Amino acid sequence: MAGSSFGTIFRITTWGESHGKALGVVIDGCPAGLELSENDITPYMNRRKPGQSRFSTPRKEDDSVEILSGIFEGKTTGTPISMIVYNTSQKSHDYSEIATYYRPGHADYTFDEKYGFRDYRGGGRSSGRETAARVAAGAVACKILAQLGITVSAYTTSIGDISIDYDNFDKEEIFNNNLYMPDKKAAELASQYLQDTSKAGDSAGGIIECVVTGAPSGLGDPVFEKLDANLAKAIMSIGAVKGVEIGDGFEVVHSNASKNNDAFVMKDGHVAKATNHAGGILGGISDGDMIILRAGFKPTPSIISTQQTVNKNHEEIDISVKGRHDPIIVPRAVVVVEAMTALSILDSLLINMTSKLDNIIKFYK
Repeated sequence: MAGSSFGTIFRITTWGESHGKALGVVIDGCPAGLELSENDITPYMNRRKPGQSRFSTPRKEDDSVEILSGIFEGKTTGTPISMIVYNTSQKSHDYSEIATYYRPGHADYTFDEKYGFRDYRGGGRSSGRETAARVAAGAVACKILAQLGITVSAYTTSIGDISIDYDNFDKEEIFNNNLYMPDKKAAELASQYLQDTSKAGDSAGGIIECVVTGAPSGLGDPVFEKLDANLAKAIMSIGAVKGVEIGDGFEVVHSNASKNNDAFVMKDGHVAKATNHAGGILGGISDGDMIILRAGFKPTPSIISTQQTVNKNHEEIDISVKGRHDPIIVPRAVVVVEAMTALSILDSLLINMTSKLDNIIKFYK
């Protein structure tokens, strides 16, 4: 199977299945000298792990990370960093029934068509549990970015038809509610909406916004390696994402150039922008402003409500999906969006070091 690696210089390869013994990630290209331990990874893993609230799957996983290589005396050595997360709460028998049919909204049919078989226990490699490995790698990327004064912050902006009011935006509130919404009132309304949705045997989707601050201008290239294109690929690789926006996104179709263009101004002796409709990226290259992206997540496809499908005998049947599933994936995906964004930004930074001869001369002289 191809497609389990991401990145050019700071490159990660994830491995493992939802109901296998373990899953993990190998990071290649991490610079030597970074102080790193499992304690740096744990806070990120805790935000993603299941069983945190009534809005996530009741599957209980500690999601403890063990670093197997690439560290000596508390610092990275420049060699591959391998990390493992053991699965401890699999209930594969919950999924035995679905071996004979294709769940609507899942990758069951397409996986079967491509490979001629599938791991029906929770989706195997197609499972959202694979993102635990990405989060572990993203935590390392975030620590490197922090040393450069770059921060990556994601949060939920909408669930169903309930959206935050940006006039009530409170960064501290993000970690005060289970939905990671920066608006207390919106979080309360969304919580009630999710309770009602769950009682009806259904699920919900939502939008996650991610902001990168402190990134320099010059990241990305003007053709196939555009920064926004690479960010979009990174975010779209998250299983439930169906759309990505940069800056004003699809709203630009309702605008005019006179409003959408960001005027250039001088600020503290440097070129800056008066507005940021572009979301920090122009022509595929970062402009030094805040990078803003949004990801739209579909409703969790596994629901107890009756759905129509087809079994392997090509018979039309009605099903109700059993097992332990999230009524909404968005809250647990917030840190996954952060991780994939951080990995993309860090890789772009490392690639950008060779974009000008002056940089190379400065380094080696």
